[in-house]
Amino acid sequence: MSDLLETIRRTLVPIHKEGYPFILIGIVLTVLFGYFAQFAGWIFLILTLWVCYFFRDPERVTPVADGLVVSPADGRVNLISTVLPPPELDLPQEPMTRISVFMNVFDCHVNRVPVTGKIGQIVYTPGLFLNAELDKASDDNERNGLVIETTHRGSPLRVGVVQIAGLVARRIVGWVQANDTLNVGERFGLIRFGSRVDVYLPVGTRVLVGLGQKAVAGETVLADLGGGSERSFRRI
Repeated sequence: MSDLLETIRRTLVPIHKEGYPFILIGIVLTVLFGYFAQFAGWIFLILTLWVCYFFRDPERVTPVADGLVVSPADGRVNLISTVLPPPELDLPQEPMTRISVFMNVFDCHVNRVPVTGKIGQIVYTPGLFLNAELDKASDDNERNGLVIETTHRGSPLRVGVVQIAGLVARRIVGWVQANDTLNVGERFGLIRFGSRVDVYLPVGTRVLVGLGQKAVAGETVLADLGGGSERSFRRI
C-alpha cells in the first residue's frame, strides 16, 4: 500500500498557484455550459484539465557544480548562436553565446534560474507577439530580462536570462526582485501560454546541448562555463 501511495504522490504533480484563477474560471464555464449543452460542457472540461496540466509545477533534481548552466525552461533547444546581448540588460556590447529554449503550450512553463547568483537587475521591455521560435523575437517581442551575478573559479561573471512572450503568451510573471540571491534551479517566473527563454553566456562557454534537443528546466545541463570542446549530436 505504501508503494502505491508513493506512486500516486509522484504522479499527481502540484499545480502552481498562478493557475488557480484560470482553473476556477474553467470549472465555472464547464458547469454553466454543461447545464445547457452537454457537448459544450465536455469541451470546457477538457480545456480545464489542460489548464491544470499547463500550470503543473513538478519537483526537479538539479545538478550542482561550479560552472554548470542548467536549462531555465522546459522545451526544445531551437537556437544556439553568438550574438550581442539585448542592450537593456546593460551587459558589455560584445558577442555572447545565446542558447534559446522554446516552450510550446504543452510544456511546463515554470522557469528556473540557470546559475547560482544575485539578481543584478530586472528589465521589462514591451514589444510584439511574434512567433517565439523566430530569431528576431529576441529583439522585437515583449520580454523580461534578468542579469544574474555569479562566479566561476572565484571570478565574477554576469549571465543574462530573458523571458520572451510569443504568439499565444500574453503575460510574463516574475517572482524575484533585484538583489535577491537564488540557488541554481530555483523558480523565478512563469510565462503564459507558450514562449521562449534565452540564456546569454560568455563566449568560450562549452555548449553541451544540440539543436532540437529536449530540455528540462532545472535538470538539463545547457553549458559549462569552464569551456572545453563541445559535444557532437546526431538524430536517430
